[in-house]
Amino acid sequence: MSLLAIDVGNTRLKWALHAAADPGSEPLAQGVVFLEHIEQLAERDWAVLPPPEAMIGCCVAGDTVRRRVQEQLELWDNLPPRWVVPALREAGVSNGYDHPARLGSDRWVALIGAHWRQRQAGDRRPVLVVMVGTAVTVDALDTEGRFLGGLILPGHGIMLRALESGTAGLRVPTGEVVPFPTNTSDALTSGGTYAIAGAIERMHRHLAARCGLAPRVVMSGGAGWKMAPHLSVPHELVDGLIFDGLLAVAEARERARVAAG
Repeated sequence: MSLLAIDVGNTRLKWALHAAADPGSEPLAQGVVFLEHIEQLAERDWAVLPPPEAMIGCCVAGDTVRRRVQEQLELWDNLPPRWVVPALREAGVSNGYDHPARLGSDRWVALIGAHWRQRQAGDRRPVLVVMVGTAVTVDALDTEGRFLGGLILPGHGIMLRALESGTAGLRVPTGEVVPFPTNTSDALTSGGTYAIAGAIERMHRHLAARCGLAPRVVMSGGAGWKMAPHLSVPHELVDGLIFDGLLAVAEARERARVAAG
């Protein structure tokens, strides 16, 4: 069953068409648009696709944006939208948030994607799941697939804009990340980068102490490549972690449907 997977973030919408709910598989087609261009999907990107048989997605951009996406899905008949909502448990991951439904759906799906990767690799370590985008999240999974909790902090752009708006006379040109900044541009860029790196490294220590094993660090998100060179802990950059999670959810739900008869 062909499947259209959609990841709606705070800035961009990413989509991928897969031949089946097969996590880790290569998409038949994929693309990305900024949220202000959602209305072009049915006329351009999706107009040339073979009709998908199912859709699954996650959206953190709010109800208005989600409705705009659903209007574009009307290009195809009989394609009901299925949006992932955090639950107590799904696809092998259990949700330790105080109010499970309040966990961001992108965080939940990324955790599921990371857990699926761990099982595929036969890796029994805990996992630190880092998403670097408009905001940064640093979430901990123990060795049994339990979400223990995580951090949310502003992304680099938000940090710089906050400084610019709250500090008289400060402007934010692009600088370099250096060990000892000697100009304002480098000081701002280095400060934001090291703040994010420090949060990741602190949570790495917390998770290692909790589980007795150094965790695997999986990093994704549109700005992950900017952070990767500045982390002092071993890590891997995974571009399609959200899609791995969406496909893992779809696969688990299909198995449950078949088992139920």
